[in-house]
Amino acid sequence: MAELLRIYDENPAPKHINKVVEVLKKGGLIIYPTDTIYGLGCDITNNSALEKIARIKKVKLEKANFSFVCEDLSNLSDYVKQIDTTTFKILKRCLPGPYTFILPGGNNLPSVFKKKKTVGIRVPDNSICQAIVKALGNPIISTSIRDEDEVLEYSTDPELIREKWDNLVDLVIDGGYGDNVASTVIDLTTPEPEVIREGKGSLEIM
Repeated sequence: MAELLRIYDENPAPKHINKVVEVLKKGGLIIYPTDTIYGLGCDITNNSALEKIARIKKVKLEKANFSFVCEDLSNLSDYVKQIDTTTFKILKRCLPGPYTFILPGGNNLPSVFKKKKTVGIRVPDNSICQAIVKALGNPIISTSIRDEDEVLEYSTDPELIREKWDNLVDLVIDGGYGDNVASTVIDLTTPEPEVIREGKGSLEIM
C-alpha cells in the first residue's frame, strides 16, 4: 500500500526528502511532483526498479523512452556525449524549466540503456524534485502517469493519484495539485532543434 507523504514546495523538509531517498535506494517506486505533471520514477541505478516501471508501462526496458531527471546541468557529461556551444546555450536558457531535451547518449549510461543512441534530459523547476535528486546523488528516471480518461489525460490530485496507484508504487508525494500539461519535448540531436511535442514550455525562447 502506497504511503502519501506531504512535502511543501517552498521549503522541503530534509527528513521527508531523506525518507523518499530511502525508498528509492531500496528499489522503491515513487510518484512525485515536477514543474508540469506528476511523474512516476525510480533510482536510475536500480535495475529491478527500472524493470518494474517498464512492466507498468508495458514496454521493454531497453526500448523505453524514459527521461533522466537531473538536479542541474553539472552531471550532464555522465549521460550524454559532448555537446556543442549552441546546444549548451539552449539548455542553459531553458533549464530548470518545463522541457525535455533529447540529446545524444554518452558512454556512461546505466547498463540497461547502453544501446540507446539518445536520452531525454529533464531539470524540472521544482524544489521537491531537485532536493530528491540532490540527496540521492544521481538522476531519477521519469515517465508520465497518464490517465485512461481522455478528458483528464493527466491526474492532478495527489490523493486521487494515490488511490489509483496504491498497489503499484511505494510512495506518493503530495506536493500540491499538479499541472495537466506535460513538458515540451525538443530534439537537439538534429541539425536544427525539432519540437517533438508541444507542451507547457514556451517555444519562443528557442
